[in-house]
Amino acid sequence: MKNQQGFAVKELKKTAATIRRLILRTTHNAGCGHTGGSLSEVELLTALFFRIMNIDNEKPDAPDRDRFILSKGHATPGYYCTLAARGFFPIEELDGFDKFGSILQGHPDMHKTPGVDMSSGSLGQGLSCGIGMRIAADMLGRDYRVWVLLGDGESQEGQVWEAAMWAGSNRTRGIIGITDLNAVQLSGNTDDTLSLFPIEDKWTSFGWKCVSCNGNDMEDCLRALEEAEKLSAEGPVMVLAKTTKGCGVSFMENDFRWHGKAPDGDELERALAEIDRAEAAIC
Repeated sequence: MKNQQGFAVKELKKTAATIRRLILRTTHNAGCGHTGGSLSEVELLTALFFRIMNIDNEKPDAPDRDRFILSKGHATPGYYCTLAARGFFPIEELDGFDKFGSILQGHPDMHKTPGVDMSSGSLGQGLSCGIGMRIAADMLGRDYRVWVLLGDGESQEGQVWEAAMWAGSNRTRGIIGITDLNAVQLSGNTDDTLSLFPIEDKWTSFGWKCVSCNGNDMEDCLRALEEAEKLSAEGPVMVLAKTTKGCGVSFMENDFRWHGKAPDGDELERALAEIDRAEAAIC
């Protein structure tokens, strides 16, 4: 049931540009949403859903599929736009984002949204649930991998480190964390709020293998995710992905005010124009 897309790098970059446009239009239409952190995760999600993970949008509940958990569950515009682009549901559903009765609620709901493997939103819980999914895989004799995307602000939560200690001590195979190190959280810079560094030393001390990458460079994302996939056969792996908050839109980048803000009409047009120019350069 290997991913049927298998896009080349150039196609993946164009897909990432499409997803960025969808994110901006989705948050603009809703008048709400976490724009900055959704833009920072685009290359990682595109690489996972269009190249790396063993998934099939026509069989979203296939028992042997890889699982994905958006532990930083507020960044749903990026997640939903990736799922829509991958064909899990019609792109038109994005118009209902965060509206009453929509399949696309503000935080992921595994009972409403095709392709969502875990309901999330309470920060710090995703890694624990992902480890539980891997324990279930071993009990059932299955060999799927579980990918968990965390935020760096979220990683200030104690439950993250309880999960890290458990998986490291038990050498849990098939669990791969990805930390979106965009360095900005709700009200300021992550380092100024509660620094995580030296973050690689922390994860390795808990028994995890670490792989670092530029999380907004498609080639580097693919290299790191493929390496992490191989290493996960031996134990837990954390991908430390350095990203830019609001990546792709200059006036949003590295600005905490875009953590949970939607663009107005003029801002939308300016942002879309920047993405169009960047995509033209790819071509």
